[in-house]
Amino acid sequence: FEAPTSEVLGLAFAIVILIFAFGSVLAMGLPIGTAFGGIGVGVLVVTLASNLFTIPDVATTLGVMIGLGVGIDYALFIVTRYRESRRRGNTCADATAEAINTAGRAVIFAGTTVVISLLGMLIMGVSFMNGLAIGASITVLFTMLASVTLLPALLGFVGDRVEVTRWRGIVAAGLVAVALVGYGLKQQWMFWAAPLAALVMVAGSFIPALRRPLAARQVKPMQETTAYRWSRIVQRRPWVSLVVGAGVLIAIALPVLDLRLGFADEGNYPADTTTKRAYDLLADGFGPGFNGPLTLVAAIDTPQQLAAADSVSQALATTPGVAFASPAVPNDPTSPTAVLWTLYPTDAPQSVEAADLVTSLRNEVLPQAAGDSGLAVKVTGTVAVNLDFSGYLADRLPTFFAVVLALSFILLMAVFRSLLVPLKAVIMNLLSIGSAYGAVVAVFQWGWGSSLVGLGGSAPIDPWLPVMMFAIVFGLSMDYEVFLLSRVKEEYDRTGDNELAVADGLANTARVITAAAAIMVFVFGSFMLEADRSIKMFGFGLAVAVFLDATIVRMLLVPATMELLGDRNWWLPRWLDRLLPKIDVEGSSHNANAHDATSHNGMPVVNDPDFELEVEDVLGDDAARPRS
Repeated sequence: FEAPTSEVLGLAFAIVILIFAFGSVLAMGLPIGTAFGGIGVGVLVVTLASNLFTIPDVATTLGVMIGLGVGIDYALFIVTRYRESRRRGNTCADATAEAINTAGRAVIFAGTTVVISLLGMLIMGVSFMNGLAIGASITVLFTMLASVTLLPALLGFVGDRVEVTRWRGIVAAGLVAVALVGYGLKQQWMFWAAPLAALVMVAGSFIPALRRPLAARQVKPMQETTAYRWSRIVQRRPWVSLVVGAGVLIAIALPVLDLRLGFADEGNYPADTTTKRAYDLLADGFGPGFNGPLTLVAAIDTPQQLAAADSVSQALATTPGVAFASPAVPNDPTSPTAVLWTLYPTDAPQSVEAADLVTSLRNEVLPQAAGDSGLAVKVTGTVAVNLDFSGYLADRLPTFFAVVLALSFILLMAVFRSLLVPLKAVIMNLLSIGSAYGAVVAVFQWGWGSSLVGLGGSAPIDPWLPVMMFAIVFGLSMDYEVFLLSRVKEEYDRTGDNELAVADGLANTARVITAAAAIMVFVFGSFMLEADRSIKMFGFGLAVAVFLDATIVRMLLVPATMELLGDRNWWLPRWLDRLLPKIDVEGSSHNANAHDATSHNGMPVVNDPDFELEVEDVLGDDAARPRS
């Protein structure tokens, strides 16, 4: 049994980040418990579905990776909204209903977007990728359902205890995180933290200091928060922010222009493995191409074709890039119906020269040698398979991209009743995906810093990776887009002031999006500890994409473009407005009923006419600020 290092490390990081975000052990445990509940059911359903579909083994690992990230994120947004409502004086039942009616709607829409993006891979028509799409989408679906079904039940169970955290809980949670890190890294000396955590919980019943609740956090007024001040800086210099942010993303994306698709082989194993040493011995002793032989085969139906087979043998022996080519080997010496050649290139299997040799053989050398005999020589082998599979996917990528982009554009247009907002979202998400592709090419294909992530050397990018990364990253990017813009739209509907709506929307969601993104970055990044190169590549690409999307895109490009577009953000032709379905993501009908008792930020107004209470979206703590 191999310890699930990546999942365990991701869980440890999530515990720490959620404690800092919520300041509450119970509030930390709710998203994690909900995510694992959804993942457990999802993995069970995927196992059952494997009887109906061909689902590769790696689908479970990828499903857990994605489910852990999105499951915690979805529950994080709902718990945040619940705590905000409770601090406004609502009962537990009302707060739960409000959280599900607002953040829960956004979660359902965001999860649906991810599922649509994943199922878009079915367009590629590859059974392996169909299995990945089905397995990952099932896991995301059930983590989303757990967030809007299991989580409300848990909130009703814990009630007001979600706001109370004692020192024993914080200390024990920290020790559990230490033990999980030790388990994930296989450092047995760190295991002592687990029994010590249990000891702290027991001792907390007798030691007053451990039973003492933590002091309430001091929260700055909204206009003094870092996120609010940052939004104002960006809004004052929108063109500078747009140029700088887009320039950084484009620079990171530039290596994608050199993207080369293909599968890794034993030559990419770490240098200390016996597999890698054997690969190098063969290459040193017999030449680099010995590790990637080509097999050529042809059917023989006429004497002319049998004679042409000898011409093919002569042509192969003199072809540049061929180290050795065997003579034609018939399947039956007396009456052959097929002949076979074995060919060793002079270059390594992953080299561009080896791929060019296959193309040259198919398009020039073999047709010319066969002449008009009708002999059709087929080329196979590792290099040929990589070339064919990569070409097959490349031909279908434009259709896949177009379908996912079009569906996402229509959904966002229906939600936000706007043409420019979904267009901007699609363009920015493409920038973040392109940057992730560029980073993957730089590290895994060019070899920049490859030793830091335990790679044996550079190699082409797995052909399925760009498709899978696009589906997941685009879906996750839309998650953050929905959570941010839904708050901006809510403020705009209340105030009619685009500048104020952008500032308040960013300030209300910046820290919660940052916390959610940090969890995903650590969860995905921890998968770089896996031995499998493909999983390393996938985790690295997703971590980079989420980091760039939550920082440069959400905190720089989105407020800059929203400021430049002004009220045009929310323009939609009337005829199109009539055609589109009405999708209420943020529970507008619920919010409308509360307008008479709320300020422009949706917070209750106190008796003092000079002040109003406000809740920060991440921590849900009370703050006061002068009414504008």
